[in-house]
Amino acid sequence: ACYRSRRAMILDTLDRLPRYFPLHPGFELAHWQLTQMLASPPAPSRYVVEEDRLFTIVAQDQGRGCDASPLEFHRRYIDIQLVLDEYDYMGWKPLDECQTISQPYDGTRDIGFYADRPATWVHVPRGSFVVFFPEDAHAPLATAGTVTKAVAKIAVKW
Repeated sequence: ACYRSRRAMILDTLDRLPRYFPLHPGFELAHWQLTQMLASPPAPSRYVVEEDRLFTIVAQDQGRGCDASPLEFHRRYIDIQLVLDEYDYMGWKPLDECQTISQPYDGTRDIGFYADRPATWVHVPRGSFVVFFPEDAHAPLATAGTVTKAVAKIAVKW
């Protein structure tokens, strides 16, 4: 039987991110920064917009493939993951449906991991983004190739 969740994550193109501004006050500023980065991708680094409230990590990473991409989760930050070149393949599962913790939550790094497998996989091409809220466990970098992404980290408590 096919898996069917009662919820869904957000997957869209960057030009349509303004429709999601009502979800969080930091989305508008993140959209401005991500638009600049898509137009002219910067060097891999951490770019701070507002200390502890909004920063973006630009990274070029080798994909791990679906079997080697663990589900991760965050509590303090919302991720907006924008693909700057090629594509990424990402997994998703509602956090409250995850059962087996493989690495407990680390509050300093704002990350924890589950051994569960994603319920859904999505192909995310260049110029598209995925929003992962704290209730979304996600498995990025499941692509087989190299991908460059900008990940806006937006504080939940704005």
